[in-house]
Amino acid sequence: MIDKANIEKTNAWPFVEAKKILKERKIDIEKKGKIILQTGYGPSGLPHIGTFGEVARTSMVVNALNQLTDIPKEIITFSDDMDGLRKVPDNVPNKDLLNKNLHKPLTNIPDPFKKYNSFGEHNNEMLKKFLNQFNFKYTFKSSTELYKSGTFNDSLKKILKKYNEIMNIIIPTLGKERQKTYSPFLPICPETGIVLEIPIIEIDEKKSKIIFDNKGEKIEKSILDGNCKLQWKVDWAMRWYALDVDFEMYGKDLIESAILSTKIIKLLGKSSPSGFAYELFLDEKGEKISKSKGNGITIDDWLKYSSPESLSLFMYQNPKRAKKLYKEIVPKAVDEYLDLIEKSINQSELQILLNPVWHVHNGVIPKEKMIMTFSMLLNLVETSNANSKDLLWKFVKKYKQNIEEKEYPIFDKLIEYAIKYFNDVIKINKKYKKPNEQEKLALNELIKILDQCNDEMSPEDIQTKIYTTGKENGYKDNLRDWFRLIYEVVFGEENGPRMGFFISFFGVKETKQLIEEKIS
Repeated sequence: MIDKANIEKTNAWPFVEAKKILKERKIDIEKKGKIILQTGYGPSGLPHIGTFGEVARTSMVVNALNQLTDIPKEIITFSDDMDGLRKVPDNVPNKDLLNKNLHKPLTNIPDPFKKYNSFGEHNNEMLKKFLNQFNFKYTFKSSTELYKSGTFNDSLKKILKKYNEIMNIIIPTLGKERQKTYSPFLPICPETGIVLEIPIIEIDEKKSKIIFDNKGEKIEKSILDGNCKLQWKVDWAMRWYALDVDFEMYGKDLIESAILSTKIIKLLGKSSPSGFAYELFLDEKGEKISKSKGNGITIDDWLKYSSPESLSLFMYQNPKRAKKLYKEIVPKAVDEYLDLIEKSINQSELQILLNPVWHVHNGVIPKEKMIMTFSMLLNLVETSNANSKDLLWKFVKKYKQNIEEKEYPIFDKLIEYAIKYFNDVIKINKKYKKPNEQEKLALNELIKILDQCNDEMSPEDIQTKIYTTGKENGYKDNLRDWFRLIYEVVFGEENGPRMGFFISFFGVKETKQLIEEKIS
């Protein structure tokens, strides 16, 4: 059991948020005997890593809460699948089918993948399938089901009762043209099935009905049982109210929406959840990752090249800082993951609570020692020409004797990832430097120096000889250029492994042959 004093001292962000929830929502939590955390998903496009990040980070908050209280917790993953489809995503088939059904509720649009009853259901199932791979504990809730089943009816009646006050909150934030047509209630057109954004003429609070102006034609609609849905900001507040939410995190682009939703839920008679605004994920061009564009690395890509835990680590780190998310950042994320596991072995309990892998592994950190970094392993895949896991293991065991594969499950899986990543991402982008005559002379001197080395020498001693060779062959004032030359000629990259360690592992004779091949 973790010492409570250390829990009080730690400033790891999941603990900070957990303590904030217990303080800000104390009365509400005690009243219902439960802590409810919500994550939102708009199924207008396929789930992406940002969606996963929200559930992963919320799960980390639950893990911290578990150390602070025995009160039951529940994560609600809510799908806004009754929303109207505003545009056709770029990364789906049968675009014409979706174009014909624009502005209809997502659960009323045929599935372009032809697997489920609707586009909304397809994307919901893709989300659940993915989250289940990570063994997340969550309760899935569908907007369509909750509206149509009447679950939201009482809350909708309260919204109608507070109609004028809500309009006073929202209208000042809109442009003049939008102010003329805005309504918190959006009726589903009985003829076209489209979600209409049209102004209200009359309200019948007793019968829970509204009369709308549809281009001069009056439409009377009940606000109950899925006949109408709410505009986003009002819908968000209503959801907080109806589901009694205690915590929700959201992207920084929704901060203004959260402020307005907070004002609305107070009108309804409850306080807003504890909030956590995180920074957005960007692709390699620095553009926001979008469900409709499908830009940035996909969930499947990350899991093809690395472990779920490395992805969770990426989500844990610096949630309030914008981060680029593309294939080339995977090796760094994996190496940080391995390094943090290694550090945890000798850390105090307080330090472990600050260690991201404690949060990634729900408090149970693996004990596996690191054989080598992922970056080093990628270099080994290339230089050994190994294209299978068995072959690479044989190569590893040649230089790391007395290790058993079954004792290194993380590294065993890492070998598979490294082979796939090297072949798919690195190999096609390799640009090996052709050394000029002066550079060839320096590299040949390095080969001569390696003749004085053997496999029993320590990596540090080999590294010292490489330094000396560089200093004596024109790189005295800039050893960085010396190592860059080696990396660009041998590995086809500007950066590479620590050469002393690489040579001691790969072998002195093998390294000499490798350099000779690259020079020629």
